[in-house]
Amino acid sequence: MSLRTTTYKSTGTSFGETFSKAFSTHTKASDKTALLKKEIETADAIVIGAGAGLSASAGMSYSGERFEKIFADFHQKYGITDMYSGGFYPFDTLEEYWAWWSRHILLNRYEAGVGKPYTDLLELVKDKDYFVLTTNVDHQFQLAGFDKKRLFYTQGDYGLWQCSKPCHDKTYDNEEAVRQMAAEQKDMKIPSELIPHCPVCGAPMNVNLRCDDTFVEDEGWHKAAERYNEFIRRHENMHVLFLELGVGANTPVIIKYPFWRMTAKNPKAVYACINQNEAFCPREINEQSICIDEDISKALEKLKKL
Repeated sequence: MSLRTTTYKSTGTSFGETFSKAFSTHTKASDKTALLKKEIETADAIVIGAGAGLSASAGMSYSGERFEKIFADFHQKYGITDMYSGGFYPFDTLEEYWAWWSRHILLNRYEAGVGKPYTDLLELVKDKDYFVLTTNVDHQFQLAGFDKKRLFYTQGDYGLWQCSKPCHDKTYDNEEAVRQMAAEQKDMKIPSELIPHCPVCGAPMNVNLRCDDTFVEDEGWHKAAERYNEFIRRHENMHVLFLELGVGANTPVIIKYPFWRMTAKNPKAVYACINQNEAFCPREINEQSICIDEDISKALEKLKKL
């Protein structure tokens, strides 16, 4: 057994400090893939937890050539090296702020197209009782055709705006305005008259992303949370596959730790993780886990072929 030591603190179930790359390193990758395919076919329910690694495996990188093609001027002026860090840059004016964000949203929300890993995943689970919990904000699950009522976007959506204060708990679609900003900006600034303001209090708008305590959880967010919680309650103590895809260390308390905890509490449950260089689990659930250290896109293609 290949073990490595990591610190893990959770609320609820307490896991030890030793983590395992389950199953044994002597288990062939092909055997793990076959085991996972069997679990997908036989599980009473599948809970999919998706992080940024899933979109990255679809080629939606926030750095490198894809970044340079769209944001070379911002890189030259401010030294910004990727889209993630650029989203936190303290631009001097709202005109620059929205020049950045309109490009960012247009690229990652409205013009990205459907990533193949998402369509492959849907093909694998479309006939199963599934639910998706994701920290991704790029709308890829809906673009791929997943049932909207089986999705919970916990961290927001690039396609929505909210009041920056916020003075009320409502979000607004932004596609038309974003496209206009992207089309009319010059010298890294949008026209001042295109700056969006709250229709209630007049404050500037923000993208509906969970960056701080101003994040708006609107009516749709709460309904999705209720559906997810009900799905978990309805399948408690049943044969549930917790399928984690591309979840890293940024927000493990949303998907990874709860999946570990629910697997430990349910002897019929199976935890599966596909994540290149980050596929591991606590030793307490090693016998219930399938961890595949591989590019997600390639792994899903293999699962489809079995």
